Amino acid sequence: MSPSHPIELWQKDCVHAARIGGEILKEYQGRVVPHEKGPRDLVTEADLASQKAIELYLTQRFPEHLILGEESDPETRRHASENPDGRVRWVIDPLDGTTNFVHQLPNYCVSVAVERDGVIWAGAVYNPVSDECFHAGRGFGAWLNDRELKTSRCIKLEEALLAVGFSAGIQRGSVEVRRFEELLYQARAIRRLGSAALNLCYVAAGRLDGFFATSVRPWDVAAGILLIEEAGGIVTDIQGKPFDLIRAHVATAATSALHEQMGQHLFTVS
Repeated sequence: MSPSHPIELWQKDCVHAARIGGEILKEYQGRVVPHEKGPRDLVTEADLASQKAIELYLTQRFPEHLILGEESDPETRRHASENPDGRVRWVIDPLDGTTNFVHQLPNYCVSVAVERDGVIWAGAVYNPVSDECFHAGRGFGAWLNDRELKTSRCIKLEEALLAVGFSAGIQRGSVEVRRFEELLYQARAIRRLGSAALNLCYVAAGRLDGFFATSVRPWDVAAGILLIEEAGGIVTDIQGKPFDLIRAHVATAATSALHEQMGQHLFTVS
């Protein structure tokens, strides 16, 4: 395909927009005042400034497209979620891993993806601390900066390093905890790293073998899901059904064999 193929161009826009947000986060690092938007769920001036800068870039480039962002106002977010006109939609998380960011734990990122009719066409996830930019275009592979990515070859759950995501207000004995317990004694190890977007990138890069979470939102995972698919991994929802971006629950693994074994412990818990 031509280097000027629309998907490749969108991929470049995702990368550029994610880097714009990342530069904002660098400026704010170490000098933010966090606020709670929900129990144990933080937002900072950095989240808001990053989203504003990304939105400005995207609306100038694509004024006819919708933007679904974590920090969008409720009415804008509702309209973009419903997308009654079936327009191209940009899905952005201006700061995934806000708690890590507030504590200066260097595992946070900006995530930008472009989607239409339920298909994610391109995406990028940028970690401004490590200067790692994970990006993908549908049919064009998954990349870390200039290096092509492939998932690990792990096929045994007992050899797998997994990651898990929990909701901000996790409750004792909840289904999320029960799913975690089901896999805790089966996998080699499980990590909670604090950024769903980076967890997905790490699966695509072979650093993790799998990831599961019930409480993610579209902007947390849109770009990362495409990265895993383009790197050769398997993605479903938490019940083993086809993944739905708007009702985002995710179970993903490097190989179909590992995904099946994870599913034996995940899909039956409700």
